[in-house]
Amino acid sequence: MGDAMTRQTTQAEMKTKAPRKQKAARSVLVAAVAGVLALGAAGPAPAAARAAGPSGEPRISTAFSLPGAKVYPEGIAADPRTHTVYVGSYADGTVYRARPGRSEAEVFLPSGTDGRRTANGLRVDTRGRLWVTDSTKGVAVYDTVTGTRLAHFEVASGASARFVNDLTVTPDGTAYLTDSVRGVIYRVTPRQLAAGSGVLTEAYDLTPALRPRPAGGFSLNGITSDRTGRYLLTVDMPTGDLFRVDLRTGAVRRVALTGGDMKAADGLDLAPDGTLRVAHNTTNTLTRWQLGADGTRARLTRTVTDPSLQIPTTLARVPGRTLVVRSQFDKGGPMNPGSGTPTTFTVASVRGL
Repeated sequence: MGDAMTRQTTQAEMKTKAPRKQKAARSVLVAAVAGVLALGAAGPAPAAARAAGPSGEPRISTAFSLPGAKVYPEGIAADPRTHTVYVGSYADGTVYRARPGRSEAEVFLPSGTDGRRTANGLRVDTRGRLWVTDSTKGVAVYDTVTGTRLAHFEVASGASARFVNDLTVTPDGTAYLTDSVRGVIYRVTPRQLAAGSGVLTEAYDLTPALRPRPAGGFSLNGITSDRTGRYLLTVDMPTGDLFRVDLRTGAVRRVALTGGDMKAADGLDLAPDGTLRVAHNTTNTLTRWQLGADGTRARLTRTVTDPSLQIPTTLARVPGRTLVVRSQFDKGGPMNPGSGTPTTFTVASVRGL
């Protein structure tokens, strides 16, 4: 995602038909990613973006391909029970399913399913339900066996500008979602999920903690949670700040980063051992951090930069490797619409991160 959009979408525009909503969302992303691209050009990537030496060079290959002419994937989620992987298209909202051992994914939820035109954040919870965000609406929850929609939650109609982006699900089954324009985190509790539908509840407002930004500019993007459900981590992509939200007290604090920053950071993946992996989109960079025991400090331990990552928007850790979404937003996509369309869209496999 990115750093700023050229104008704030009005409430009247948010009430227009789906194609117009989609166009507005694309405009937001175009300006936002362009802003981050400018930030990336202004200086080096985190910790000078040095890749590992020859003895420990990460191996980057292709995990599987995605069918379609203009996929421009954004989100990814892995089901730890079945090892099935799901990928969402920012371009049209299609959700793909990659079964273990297959070299090409298949369409799981077609474009336009339940009116969805973007598929940004994806997560599979412990009960095997797939959560999919739509930037202009909210989030829908699906049965991974049948594809049946189980629940859906939308931003209140009175909220003018919004960009529902990424999400995480804590051990108690509560989902938390970032809004990149409003600078807030929404919450969906298990009780709300059981009800089947409703309005997204605003749980935390991080705007007082965020650095100044233009009106309507992007801020929060990726979000993750620790294995005990004590806190959330979310990144302010344009500034490179990482924030910790205490789920018991509601306290918000900036995480002390050592060795680099998180500028252009998009997707986050936190392992049970405190290893935080981060995808930095416009710099074609992946970083690995070691969190302190209480999540208030993080130390950079590895940086990998490689053009074959093709604008990585997010990542998911699976046994033995990290799967990384190659968005290719800069090739005929939101970042550079006139540069021609790629012939193939893929998800990368990275070993050694």
